[in-house]
Amino acid sequence: MRFTTRLFLVQLAVVATVLLVCTAAFAVIAVTQVRTAAEENALNIARSVAAAPEVRAAVAGWSADPGTPAAADLVDGPLQRTASAVAERTDALFVVITDDHGIRLAHPSPQRLGETVSTPFDRVLAGEEVVDWEVGTLGRSARAKVPVLAPGGGEPVGEVSVGFEEGSVLDDLPTVLLAIGVAALLALGVGVGAGSVLRRRWEKTTLGLQPEELTALVQQQSAVLDGIGDGVLALDENGIVRVASKAAERLLGIEGSVGRPLSELPLPEAVVSAIARGLPLHDVVVGPRVVAVDVHPVRRGGRELGDVVIVRDRTDVAELGEQLSSVQTVTGALRVQRHEFSNRLHVAAGLIDAERVADARAFLDELLERGSVPTAVARIERVDDLFLQALLAAKAGDAAASGVSIVVGEDTLVLGELARVEDAAAVVGNLIDNAVTAAGRGTEPRWVEVTFLGDGDALVTTVADSGPGVPAGRDVFAPSSGPSDDRVRGRGIGLPLSRELARRLGGDVWLIDPGGHGPAASGAVFAARLPGVLRTAATRDATASRSEEDDS
Repeated sequence: MRFTTRLFLVQLAVVATVLLVCTAAFAVIAVTQVRTAAEENALNIARSVAAAPEVRAAVAGWSADPGTPAAADLVDGPLQRTASAVAERTDALFVVITDDHGIRLAHPSPQRLGETVSTPFDRVLAGEEVVDWEVGTLGRSARAKVPVLAPGGGEPVGEVSVGFEEGSVLDDLPTVLLAIGVAALLALGVGVGAGSVLRRRWEKTTLGLQPEELTALVQQQSAVLDGIGDGVLALDENGIVRVASKAAERLLGIEGSVGRPLSELPLPEAVVSAIARGLPLHDVVVGPRVVAVDVHPVRRGGRELGDVVIVRDRTDVAELGEQLSSVQTVTGALRVQRHEFSNRLHVAAGLIDAERVADARAFLDELLERGSVPTAVARIERVDDLFLQALLAAKAGDAAASGVSIVVGEDTLVLGELARVEDAAAVVGNLIDNAVTAAGRGTEPRWVEVTFLGDGDALVTTVADSGPGVPAGRDVFAPSSGPSDDRVRGRGIGLPLSRELARRLGGDVWLIDPGGHGPAASGAVFAARLPGVLRTAATRDATASRSEEDDS
């Protein structure tokens, strides 16, 4: 049996039990009220008759007579007529009047006049009013007995007894009980209807799943959400977050998102807009991370239940892409230099083969003086590291297409060689790309100046440009809703990702001067410090010593 059916039957049993108890209670109350009303009615009638002056005088007269009154003298007497008239008007079973000895002076059956009453009367003659259900010569009845006092007062001289037949008293009880029964049936019908509505509502809300299925579903959900690295957000049809895995909150930088509308979460506008429209985002910066967002609508039985949002961390992939791009750029530049150097060697070899030794020697001297391969980077000889030379040469070739020249700062001094080529290429290359783009928007001459300084095993780089500078109030490292391939200052993922990569190394990327001040102002100046990317002489000696110790 389904849970909703069991729940409905339990509700129905509870409603029926409550109605049964209430109906029985109301029935008992109704019977009690009817009996009480009959007793009060009998008492009021008896009081009225006993208080009548003619009744008091007649009863006092018969009580003063020491003999027993004859029935013939009482049949047409005033007391019999009064009692008969009152009984007829009130539908009473009887109105009986007695003297102080319990002799009937008035009775519905004339043959019983002059006889002693069949029920006790001593308490009444003692001055009490008695109301009770008793069995007399006329059957069981609700009767009230009231003492009759003499006209001048004093001790009771008789009693008036008024009774209502039990059957007549309960004549209205079936109607009352029928009304109670109808009300109970109506209440039962309301209970059945409410139970049916709740049952359908339960099945609609739970999509027809039973409690044990819901329990298994929660267990499976917890296992799935906590067992994968991707983040999961579940939104209902109103855009309110109903499920949020720890990975999703960590990747999106949010807390306490369950139960809150998506629009109220501290997320970039691009993320909120994409989720609301059901569109995927391949690369977007959220805080220090680059994430991909995928939205899947959920439907069941033709009903829209909301959306499931999958959040994937692409920071490492983006960093690797940056590093790979920089390494490819440098590799291409080295390949060009190798080809050019090979051509130069062929020239020298040809001069020697032609026995033009003097010309060959002059050609080689010229190579030694100006370098093996000509480059468009001014003062590149100040950079001793071949990889940095190749990186600058590659970037200079790309910059030349935009009319921008790259120069090496006069203060450049690096004592050591690159040990972490990919990290240095990713950060430095991105700063140079941003500077070239900014310089291309400035006026002539367009230039980018790159300065390298060694600080132990850390490489410190400053990049200045001749562009218009960073506009006031713009956070160049803040995430933007712009396209992911736009690396202009503060837009896309270039600068935020470079800063994140530098901070992972224990360094940082920051803005030294936003530029853009005055009529002859230059562009912005950025700096980066990358610890651990240089291999100095001391580092090489320490590494060699450790290797010798390991060999020994």
